[in-house]
Amino acid sequence: MNRRKLFPALCALACSLAIAVILAATPTRAQNAPFPGPPPMGWNSWDAYGLAINESQYRDNATVLATLRDYGWNYSVIDEGWFLQNPEAAEKPQTLQYTLDANGRNAPALNRFPSAANGAGFKPIADWTHTQGLEFGIHILRGIPKLAVKGNLPIAGSSFHAADAADTSETCPWNPDNYGVTDTPAGQAWYDSLIGLYAHWGIDFIKVDCIADHPYRAAEIRMIASAIAKSGRPIALSLSPGPTQLDHAPEIAQHAQMWRIADDIWDGWAFPGQQWPNGLLSAFDNLAKWAPYNKPGNWPDADMLPWGYLGPTPGWGKPRQSNLTHDEQRTQFTLWAIARTPLILGANLTKLDPFTRSLITNRDVIRIHQRTWASGQLDKLPAGFENIRVWEADEEAYANPPTYLALFNLEDKPRILHAALKDFGRQIPTHGILHNLWDNTKSAPTDQLSVTLPPHGCALYRIE
Repeated sequence: MNRRKLFPALCALACSLAIAVILAATPTRAQNAPFPGPPPMGWNSWDAYGLAINESQYRDNATVLATLRDYGWNYSVIDEGWFLQNPEAAEKPQTLQYTLDANGRNAPALNRFPSAANGAGFKPIADWTHTQGLEFGIHILRGIPKLAVKGNLPIAGSSFHAADAADTSETCPWNPDNYGVTDTPAGQAWYDSLIGLYAHWGIDFIKVDCIADHPYRAAEIRMIASAIAKSGRPIALSLSPGPTQLDHAPEIAQHAQMWRIADDIWDGWAFPGQQWPNGLLSAFDNLAKWAPYNKPGNWPDADMLPWGYLGPTPGWGKPRQSNLTHDEQRTQFTLWAIARTPLILGANLTKLDPFTRSLITNRDVIRIHQRTWASGQLDKLPAGFENIRVWEADEEAYANPPTYLALFNLEDKPRILHAALKDFGRQIPTHGILHNLWDNTKSAPTDQLSVTLPPHGCALYRIE
C-alpha cells in the first residue's frame, strides 16, 4: 500500500476540518458520477422480510433506523417483490399476481402498500422517509416485465412499445418476472421511463439485480446509468448479485457506486459442501482482491450484515436469531469497516437485541469505515501468524493521523499471538499507544503486540 504524503500540519488540519464540515452538512446521497462521501450505510429488508415486507413493517423499521442516523445509518431500502400481491406464492411462480401501471412499469402492490393508491407509487413513502432524515431505496430486477411485453404496453415518453424494447430470448436464470432489454433506442427509452418514474417518486437508491454476474449485462448497466443521469435526481446505483468478475471492475466503476463482489452471504462462518450461500470466511479473499478498486464513489460490496433477528419471513431459511456467534459478528463488522465495503444491516430493527445494538452504535468502528482513506490486507506477517489475516488502514483527518490494525483468527480454536510492530512491515508504526477498540483499553507506549484471539474472532487497534 502506498501512503499518501502528508500535508504540513496546519494545512492538513484546515483541510480536514473543512471536509468534515462539508460532509456533516451534505447528505450522503450518491450520484451517478463518483461522489466524495464515505461508503454507504443503511438497512435492507431482505434478510428479515424476504419478498413479503409491507408498508407498516417498513415504516416501523425505518422509524428505528432514524434513531441510528447520527451513527451514519441512513439508507432505508425495500428489497425484492414489492409489486407482488401474493408474495407467499413464490414457490409457485405461475400463480404470482403482479401490479403494473399503464406503461408496463411495476407498481407497489396496494394490498401491501396502501399509500401507493391513485397512482402515487412509492412517493408517499419516500416523502415520509425523507422527513425521518433518511434516504429511500428500492430493489428492482433488470429488464422489462413479461406482462408488459405480452400486452405490448406503451413506453412512457416515447413512441415505442414494450415489444420494441424486449429481448425475449434472454431472461434471468433464477427469476421469471422479466425479459432482458435490447441495446437499442427502444431499450434506452424503457429505462428512461422507468428511472424517470423513480426520480418522480423521490428514490435515492436503486439496487438492480441479475445484472452484475450470472449474467453480466454491460449494456443494461450502461443504459440504467444513462437514465439516472437524465433523470435530474442523484440516485445511488447498486448492482447485484456477485461475484462480479474482477476484469469487469474498470467498466462497472464508470456506472455504479456499489457492486456485489460475492453471491449472498448469510449467517454462518462457512457452508461446506454447498455452492450457495456464502459464509463469512469467504469474504476475506474477496475483499482483499477488491481493495485496490475501493475509492470515493466506488464501493465493492461484500453483501449485507445478517445479524440480530432474521424474521418473520427471512429471504433464506426459517425465522431465527442470527447463527453467527458474537465473536463472528465482531469479526464481520471489523472486516467490513476496515475494508470500507458498504454496511447494510439485515436485522429486523424492531427486535434489536442489546448485543446487535452495541455493534451498530460503536462509533470507533464506524469511524474507521467512514473516515479512513486507504486500507488493505498485509502480505508480510510475523512468524507464527499462519491462518491469521491482518488489515491496516490510515485515517487522513489531521497531522499525524492514526493507523488502524485489525487481526482476524480464521481457525476454530483460540490463537495467542506475539509480535514486534516492526515485523508487520513499513505501513505500521513501529512504536505507539495501542487502543483496543473492542474492549476499550489502551497500552503504554510500546513496540510490541500481544493478543489472544478467540475462534473466528478479531482484535482491532488504533495506533497513535
